Amino acid sequence: MDRNGHRDVTEVPFRPSVGAPPGAAVLDFPGLAARARSHGLDVHAPMRLAFHQLITVRSGTLRCSVDFTEHELTEGGWMWVRPGQIHQFRSALGAADGTAVLFPSGYLGAATAAVARLDRPAPRSPLMMPEGADAEAVRGVLDLLERAYRTVSGPLEAHVEVVRHLVAVLVLRLAHLPGAQSGDTAGSEAFRRFQQAVERDYARTHRVEDYADRLGYSVRTLTRATHATVGCGAKRFIDDRVLLEAKRLLVHTDLSATAIGERLGFPDATIFTKFFRRRSGETPAGFRIRASGARR
Repeated sequence: MDRNGHRDVTEVPFRPSVGAPPGAAVLDFPGLAARARSHGLDVHAPMRLAFHQLITVRSGTLRCSVDFTEHELTEGGWMWVRPGQIHQFRSALGAADGTAVLFPSGYLGAATAAVARLDRPAPRSPLMMPEGADAEAVRGVLDLLERAYRTVSGPLEAHVEVVRHLVAVLVLRLAHLPGAQSGDTAGSEAFRRFQQAVERDYARTHRVEDYADRLGYSVRTLTRATHATVGCGAKRFIDDRVLLEAKRLLVHTDLSATAIGERLGFPDATIFTKFFRRRSGETPAGFRIRASGARR
């Protein structure tokens, strides 16, 4: 609840699976569903995760949404859902066979987190499809991780560290697949700094000029760097982030559209509603009704 008694965004925290060693969780899809039930959660409900969730499919097809964008995960594919993103399984877990690897922020060492860019905003697409030698390498690491997680041999502390190191190898492999960072690795320093500034200040200002002044770049430089990296202009990039947070708040809080607009830096409800309708094609109230209906 916020100070006015409104339901606020609720994140699903990382909690160890019952009877499992502490740290990460490595589960098949039936195990993932059972884990959710043991924590009082509906595995098919939309959840704002407070941990990393890596999902891969061995056979079948799994439909998911991440931050209200629909995705289809097929054989050999991976999906990486980051902390703070809203994830929902859109098809029955029984329709596919696969594995989910869950681990909290701070679980991996600082060096691994830095090389895997875990501190950066999530790439635009959560999907990855390893091919050739990359696919074999990722598959080999996952096989080792699954076996290590299931079999506790020796001291518990050693087992926990073996699993941690194998999760680190898996994360590093996936983070550096071709296209895994959605252009982030090829982006300029200007875009990287702009992206981080937007993530920090999108609720304070929606003007490219303000970011340019704070970062010491021209508007033209930021626009070119953003377009070269993610295929849209700097203003569109800011607006996309604002729209995403508006949708998150509409779905996972009972705040009014007026209160959400104020939280996101709009001077009044009319301007927020016009922005939302222009960018999404529907009003905030219409989106909330439609999204709430999809959750039932």
